[in-house]
Amino acid sequence: MTDRSDLADAFLAGTVMAGAERGPLAGDASNRRYERLRDGARTAVLMDAPPEKGEDVRPFLRIARHLKGLGLSAPEIYAEDVAHGFLLIEDLGDDLYSRVLRREPALEAPLYRAATDVLVELGRGAVPSLEPYGPERMTTLACLAFSKYRDPVRGADAALEAEFAGRFREILEATTTGAVVLVQRDYHADNLLWLPERAGAARVGLLDFQDAMAGHPGYDLVSLLQDVRRDVSAEVEAEMLRHYITESGVEDAAFRTAYAVLGAQRNLRILGVFGRLGLDYGKPQYVDMIPKVWAHVMRDLEHPALAPVAGLLRDALPAPTADVLARLRK
Repeated sequence: MTDRSDLADAFLAGTVMAGAERGPLAGDASNRRYERLRDGARTAVLMDAPPEKGEDVRPFLRIARHLKGLGLSAPEIYAEDVAHGFLLIEDLGDDLYSRVLRREPALEAPLYRAATDVLVELGRGAVPSLEPYGPERMTTLACLAFSKYRDPVRGADAALEAEFAGRFREILEATTTGAVVLVQRDYHADNLLWLPERAGAARVGLLDFQDAMAGHPGYDLVSLLQDVRRDVSAEVEAEMLRHYITESGVEDAAFRTAYAVLGAQRNLRILGVFGRLGLDYGKPQYVDMIPKVWAHVMRDLEHPALAPVAGLLRDALPAPTADVLARLRK
């Protein structure tokens, strides 16, 4: 069988980066791998997304082109081999938000304002044909907090999970339906690049958007501001909420309620995803971030709209003590 290295060599031989030097780039939680290619002053990125491991580059291609069409800074596509799962894409550099803010913490407000402006622009643009990210799907994913976080520690309780699911779906239906936008679903400091030489919302380089769906305008704002990878200051979170509401023209109270409910949904899902990555995939670094996720969940549950599930969740889900975290590490 031809290995991935040989396939990559064959793909690159037919591109402008044939013969370029190659070096690894950090990957993500998926099966995708990335390499930076250098040919003199020219650089590009090779995405290696093996179809045999369930990867598919077509959603990335479609969403990247849509975002570019809105004037946003998704990577330009230089070459593609859909059948074998290879893309040659624009190199947007190394200045991830998380890195820039470690060097220059005073830039937090302007960087987050630019990232919020991207979401405002997405709200103004047309929404491509995408699967809905609505109450049914969001409830199913929130239940990962039971199956992949609670149950490995306390044992399964199907009746309890079903009770939560019924109540939570009703909350979502009451607070998060209506107009939809393209939601990238992983819109946070490790997937955003600072491109200060560009203008307006294009100053934000976009990555890891291939799982985009059609959902509530507040979802990506929650992803951005309730980030488990870096602590966004309370002042910046409040300022960006105000900024989005003002610039987008959404109704203030309803949007803030949806923001809290979506925060709970997203962070419950992440509890389960991080538990699964530790237990099923041997990636304990994600388990180490669970206490931050838990803190976000507990804060979101303080909103009155979540009262029907707040007590149930506080009783049902174990706090991330050292013992609980140890049981989630493979």
